[in-house]
Amino acid sequence: MTPLAEIIAARIRATGPISIADYMQICLLDSRHGYYATRDPFGAAGDFTTAPEIHQMFGELCGLALAQAWMDQGRPSSFTLAEPGPGRGTLMADILRALRVAPGMRDAAEVALIEASPHLRQAQRRLLGPVRHLDSIEEIDNKPLFLIGNEFIDALPVRQFQMTQDGWRERFVGLADGVLRIGLGGTVDLPRKGEPGDVVEDCPEGAAVAEAVARRIAKHGGAGILIDYGGWNGYGDTLQALRNHAPENPLAHPGEADLTAHVDFAPLAAAALRAGAQVSRLVHQGDWLRALGAEARASKLAAAGDGGAMAALHRLTDPGEMGHLFKAIAIWPKGAPAVPGFTALEAYADDA
Repeated sequence: MTPLAEIIAARIRATGPISIADYMQICLLDSRHGYYATRDPFGAAGDFTTAPEIHQMFGELCGLALAQAWMDQGRPSSFTLAEPGPGRGTLMADILRALRVAPGMRDAAEVALIEASPHLRQAQRRLLGPVRHLDSIEEIDNKPLFLIGNEFIDALPVRQFQMTQDGWRERFVGLADGVLRIGLGGTVDLPRKGEPGDVVEDCPEGAAVAEAVARRIAKHGGAGILIDYGGWNGYGDTLQALRNHAPENPLAHPGEADLTAHVDFAPLAAAALRAGAQVSRLVHQGDWLRALGAEARASKLAAAGDGGAMAALHRLTDPGEMGHLFKAIAIWPKGAPAVPGFTALEAYADDA
């Protein structure tokens, strides 16, 4: 057992099985042994690679989308430029460079990074210099908010429920013969249809983030873009662990593997609409990047001697790579122009 596995097992012996959400929270953020508290997980030397680490064009195109939204909303003279879960700071660095195409935007921006990991906060300061770190979205100032979250929601804890002959039952992490195992609790009321064996996931923190972002944007202006892998009102056990760039059992090495779950964008959209903002239809990452000019940007970089630009374009946009696996959704004030590359969701629908 890993040190964190021993701690989790002791807790289960003392107080009983824990929810999948609690298990994820402990594994990722325990102050001594949690995954994000103890390491830099990104890149070839880590456990996974995100889009900003693949190539600069990803962050540049994200920055251009935010720049156009800023200009479309009258170029507010002071605003918050925020990123939750900013990793090493690579995406924000590329966004800030891209903002130079909009005169005055960089000077108007106050950068705010929402980061729970002290280790990653240090990495972000090394790359970006002095920046403002926040513990939550709720700490963002009351002024226009331009926010981008890439692979942030997928790391938020999910609860899992499994349909049985008796109805929905929550899944828990317990012990069997001294080994961590997943089992079922008592029946619960859940407003979802299902057949025996079906599993659904609920991410309350994800909906709360979407609502907090949308509430600020609806009141003060701005734009939010959330990019992640997932779908719309999905079913299935999507909890997964990555260690050394390979998948493994999520219970195998607590604290030493990245844990994520696919994002259900439907509750995020519903939360944003409730908060009074406009929300977009869900789009594939590849379609969105191409709409922003990814092909032209890659060709220009390749012509300038960037030997990896075209391969990166393929990886970021091809349907068989990240292009369809990852999706994106945007939030903006009602009555304002849509964020570039997105179209408005006129009304919430189960199949949007």
